[in-house]
Amino acid sequence: MKGLFIASALALVGSCANTRYSTKIENIKNNIQLSDSTTVMRYAQTITSSELKTHLYAFASEDFQGRKTGELGQKKASDFIKNFYISQGITSPINDSLYFQTIPKNFLPNNINASENVLAFIKGSENPEEVLIISAHLDHLGLENDEIFKGADDNGSGTTALMEMAQAFKMAEKDGFSPKRSILFLHLTGEEIGLYGCEYYIANPIFDLKKTIANLNIDMIGRVDNKHKNNPDYLYVIGADRISKELHFISEKVNEAYFNINLDYTYNNEEDPNKFYFRSDHYKFALKDIPVIFYFNGEHEDYHKVSDTPDKIDYDLLTRRTQLIFATAWHLANQENPLIRNENI
Repeated sequence: MKGLFIASALALVGSCANTRYSTKIENIKNNIQLSDSTTVMRYAQTITSSELKTHLYAFASEDFQGRKTGELGQKKASDFIKNFYISQGITSPINDSLYFQTIPKNFLPNNINASENVLAFIKGSENPEEVLIISAHLDHLGLENDEIFKGADDNGSGTTALMEMAQAFKMAEKDGFSPKRSILFLHLTGEEIGLYGCEYYIANPIFDLKKTIANLNIDMIGRVDNKHKNNPDYLYVIGADRISKELHFISEKVNEAYFNINLDYTYNNEEDPNKFYFRSDHYKFALKDIPVIFYFNGEHEDYHKVSDTPDKIDYDLLTRRTQLIFATAWHLANQENPLIRNENI
């Protein structure tokens, strides 16, 4: 009888503990408030398919020779991004004119020349020391047998999305709507050879990693995979709940408020055999306990082939996805409090 009483008591305690946790989760959801909706969408709509298309046709052109890390084409691609930021009046966080974070040859694998990440930022108006990083890798596979791997989706789509978002945030700043926190637009090199550009940034951060509130990483968002051929208005979201469930709820709430894109969590399953969570630059931030979202359209028949060309990008879809990420970034940069970590729930 005594044993039954103890077992019942323990069951009750467990039930109360679960109730308390579920209540906290519900409170986190309910406390997320989206503000400035009209303003957010005004600047999101400055991200257009025509501008994305113009940038992407240039970035995935033959001139950049497939953007292999450390090679001439990748250097031209870095200059292209830098010159865009200069033209928009978006400064570097290193100093006003130095947009490159140089990665020495000895940090990279054998036979890879020195390379560089490209960085631009907008300073926060209230908490400038707190930083949201939006990232995309700029490199691709280069040349093989005189054929150019143009990498329009991988990752021309993410690169041009990042450029357009930076332009939208800069327009907002000029109109008096500066983000409360700083935003770093981080174009990473060396992703295709093992996430080296991100690893270098983590080892040599421009901003304190402990005050980096989140990383939104974009890698391939311009195409449709076979699973979604009949329902192309989707986007895979990976990792959003692993460090901060609040980040996941914010992502969903922003989407429901403005876009209603089908957010597909298939690849967020920890048992997913593709292991996409570990395969792009966000993972290096996650290892430092920084909340992340990885945005991805899935693999398609042109993945890592010379046929990944800009004429195959769905520019209207790329625009909607970029606008969604922009609106999510806007909320993260402007919300009152830092994200709640899962360990603190």
